Amino acid sequence: MSSDTSRRTVLLGIGTAATVGLAGCGGSSGDGTPTGSETGTTAGTETETDGGEMAGMAMVRVSHMSPDAPNVDVYVDGTAVLEDVPFGATSDYLEVAAGDHDVEITAAGDQSTSVFDDSITVEADTAYTVAAAGEISDGADEAFAPLILEDDTSAPGGDTARLRLVHLSPDAPAVDVTAAGGDTVLFDGVAYTESGSIEVPGNDYTVEVRGDTESNDGDVVADFDVSLNGGTAYTAFAAGYLTPDDDPSDTGFDLFVAQDSS
Repeated sequence: MSSDTSRRTVLLGIGTAATVGLAGCGGSSGDGTPTGSETGTTAGTETETDGGEMAGMAMVRVSHMSPDAPNVDVYVDGTAVLEDVPFGATSDYLEVAAGDHDVEITAAGDQSTSVFDDSITVEADTAYTVAAAGEISDGADEAFAPLILEDDTSAPGGDTARLRLVHLSPDAPAVDVTAAGGDTVLFDGVAYTESGSIEVPGNDYTVEVRGDTESNDGDVVADFDVSLNGGTAYTAFAAGYLTPDDDPSDTGFDLFVAQDSS
């Protein structure tokens, strides 16, 4: 890992994709656990099923974090719900009926080029992020596969902000994330596809991404200026390549922050 640092100002609410069809849009998301699986709830509604029973609603959004994939379209049960989603973008939430749904991810404008087509199950009154992760290139170290995260859309109280980190950089080892020049440890040893969550006072932070060490003082590979508002939850996706010159695309390592709670 290089010790060279590059500071970038993180933009919140990264570009939302166009949404069509389904049962509407709205909602938000957040919290997590160090294992990469988050749980949470969000207010739900009900819709009538084919059998006349009432089914609850779930909230689903998509994040494109595959560094060597082109812009993508997302289909749910054969209907295009997100179109031309670029790398680094997280969509708004889509409201879908609880249950099983076929999800297909294709190259934008070319449904014949499918990189994922499988069924996912969503539960009522629950919010999810489907993160397009891994690589589509032949011989990739990390094969393309959506990572499904359960989101906590509740807003933290008062002046507290909640920050979830999701590690989706396919060529990066486990990382520590610190602030205040290393004096504050925010995340410890987060590996690829894993995640963690922390609550901190709402404020402006410079966070340092470091190689994982027992003492959390590894080399800084990048640092980012992040603004966190009190009473708000966020998810930060660490994505892209640490060494793009050695990888299938020149998509460099970056931090993409999406606001979860409304």
